Amino acid sequence: MVALASPAAAVASSTTVTAAPQSTIAGSPVQLHASVTCASDPGGGLGVTLFDGSDLLATVPVAPGGQADLSYTFTVGTHMITAAYNGNGTCDASSSTTTVHVTAAPVPPGPIPGFCLLACGGLINFTTGNISTYVHT
Repeated sequence: MVALASPAAAVASSTTVTAAPQSTIAGSPVQLHASVTCASDPGGGLGVTLFDGSDLLATVPVAPGGQADLSYTFTVGTHMITAAYNGNGTCDASSSTTTVHVTAAPVPPGPIPGFCLLACGGLINFTTGNISTYVHT
């Protein structure tokens, strides 16, 4: 008689993804954190795949405690982030979504027309009033 062992069935998992910060300016990195829970060890396997809408960002490994992290810099707009845990031999796949909002970096104010201090050909130069230009020689 030959006996074959069948593999143990995988158990359900759950995934939660967070973004810090959830609102930022363009050019600033966002920390994406996926946390996978499972009655068994969710580590190993094929990791967590992170998407921005339908665009693949990266697949990152899952640590034995169920944590997976990625730092990413997004373009201006609203980004729907999905973390898809790909499962392993003992934990089934699961996924979660969050949103990241990115705005343009503020533009610093430019010079005020007709108003200069220390840089417009003299020490102080007011071209809109009746103040004489002082030129240091």
